Amino acid sequence: MKRSEINRALREMEAMCQTYRCPLPPFCGFTPEQWRTLGHEYDEVRDCRLGWDITDYGQERFDELGFSLITIRNGRRDMAECYPKVYAEKLLYLKEGQYAPNHFHWFKTEDIINRGGGNVLIRVYNARPDETVDRETPVTVQTDGRCCTVPAGTQIRLTPGESIFIRQYLYHDFTVEPGTGPVLLGEVSQCNDDEHDNRFDPPMGRFPVIEEDEPPYRLLCSEYPPAP
Repeated sequence: MKRSEINRALREMEAMCQTYRCPLPPFCGFTPEQWRTLGHEYDEVRDCRLGWDITDYGQERFDELGFSLITIRNGRRDMAECYPKVYAEKLLYLKEGQYAPNHFHWFKTEDIINRGGGNVLIRVYNARPDETVDRETPVTVQTDGRCCTVPAGTQIRLTPGESIFIRQYLYHDFTVEPGTGPVLLGEVSQCNDDEHDNRFDPPMGRFPVIEEDEPPYRLLCSEYPPAP
């Protein structure tokens, strides 16, 4: 993924957050030059991977397969003595035509909330005991206090203000309903660990390989330099 694509995606998500009056924490505005001077007082941002996360899943088709995220708060189960939070919060931004691929989490449960913009479609499947996708068994879902059972592969439509609960081992993917415009999503969950708690079907990477065709506008959460 080119750095210019990442920079453009960052600016688009910043603008979307401003449109829907969702102020971001200060660390989201730090420049790469500032990060080279910041000390250990910001280790939580570094260690818990707070901040910007733009991904094309290593497929180099960001406008078709990928989306933009910000992790606002998070803990770390493997460093609980330092970071005891048992919860996380994210913002997610999808444009029309983008797709976040099918996956589940072994540990994390989460609520996905439509915070503004268009409508998001979230397709759901159960996992089989061998962790492959069950394309036959009906799926029980919880949306805003309502429990219902739907056929495997149903796309749950969330309009602004609506949400869905994603339990462990529930396969899900994301796309935007055509004609409704880009979507700003919220995510409230248990601790987030994108390196060890995603099972994709089909398998794919999580973080982009970056081609440096221009200077970075912001650093991604995987790029912070160590404290001086």
